Amino acid sequence: MNSHNLSKQNGNSTVGPMIIIGALFFIFGFITWLNALLIPYLQIACELTEFQAYFVTTAFYIAYLVMAPVSTWVLNKFGFKKGMSIALAIMAFGALLFIPAAYTRIYGVFLIGLFIIGGGLAILQTASNPYITILGPVETAAKRISIMGICNKFAGATAPIILGLFLNLEAADNVSQQLASLTPAEKEAALSEVALQVVNPYLGIVVVLLLLAFWIAKVRLPDVQGDEEESADHHALSENKKSAWAFPHVVLGFITLFLYVGVEVLAGDTIISYGKSIGVPLSEAKFFTGLTMISMVIGYIIGIIAIPKYIKQEVALKLCAILGIIFTLGIVFTSGMTSLYCVALLGLANSLIWPAIWPLALKGVGKFTSAASGILVMGIAGGAVIPPLYGQLAHHIGSHQAYWIALPSYLFILYYAIAGHKVGKKA
Repeated sequence: MNSHNLSKQNGNSTVGPMIIIGALFFIFGFITWLNALLIPYLQIACELTEFQAYFVTTAFYIAYLVMAPVSTWVLNKFGFKKGMSIALAIMAFGALLFIPAAYTRIYGVFLIGLFIIGGGLAILQTASNPYITILGPVETAAKRISIMGICNKFAGATAPIILGLFLNLEAADNVSQQLASLTPAEKEAALSEVALQVVNPYLGIVVVLLLLAFWIAKVRLPDVQGDEEESADHHALSENKKSAWAFPHVVLGFITLFLYVGVEVLAGDTIISYGKSIGVPLSEAKFFTGLTMISMVIGYIIGIIAIPKYIKQEVALKLCAILGIIFTLGIVFTSGMTSLYCVALLGLANSLIWPAIWPLALKGVGKFTSAASGILVMGIAGGAVIPPLYGQLAHHIGSHQAYWIALPSYLFILYYAIAGHKVGKKA
């Protein structure tokens, strides 16, 4: 992307909108990757099995599927800016529910809070991803999304560490080891003390989200219409279509995103628990999500430099899928910290998949861009399915070998990169 394309689109500056959307991507990352530490933490506080603990991801990501139609309605009804402010307020309400959840130690209330937070994020994602895609030339969309991804993953790397500053992780580890020797009264008191540590950080999150909602409501954002991406060379693809579901490459893109988000969440949200399973204390394991995020940021930087100057978006997608296959095999065929580092390197494999899928899946849909975006956002529900399946597998065959679950996902992503994104595009 040259500087002209970055700074000007249709005569309007895009730097301001990119900064605003970048701030939102930071929020996406921070809120989303808090789950990596919440999973093992709530497993202790609420006395959960490994399978039950991964309901954290189910509650959070299933909201994207349930809320997709609501997201479209909110944005159509209230517009881009008001819709985003409403979404941030919804997220603040979800975070607020962590306070009664902590005082009662009722896991279901935590899950309801996570679902509401995920619902607010679904609205934000529905607005921001197509916005950044069509804010400039479609050929350089992966580069713009990569820049957003750095904001997202920097937040993801810091989120568990910042939350860890408020949580006494050594005490939580000690409590989990001593539970069997405590009396019922001592056990209840110890677990309540662990659970209540989430109150202050989540009150802070509520305040930040409400301030952001106010800021977004006051700033100026240019209108970007959903059909601006359509041009004469691919108009023939959309002129006879009745809905976004009529585009095979969009439907296959939805499946690819579903599987991708599943393995992305797998790499980020299981690595702390996996570290704990191989004997690393929780107080040290909290840094492991940062390793995954750093790997992703390295991939994003490569994407910013290389796309489209040296490699096309679909080539980047192929390379990432192949790396995903290699690192998955690395996880299951090695052990200890070597295996854990392979989990972290899945971040590198995952880095350019999201930025590449969006422009490939939205290309040629023209006036159906908003509807197609809604379909793709539903694919984020993959994060609700694959990590709990991993948790169930881990319960039966161990945390290590359970990573085999990632292999079919990367194989399908490779198919989409090679052929899937071309299906139905032969005009």
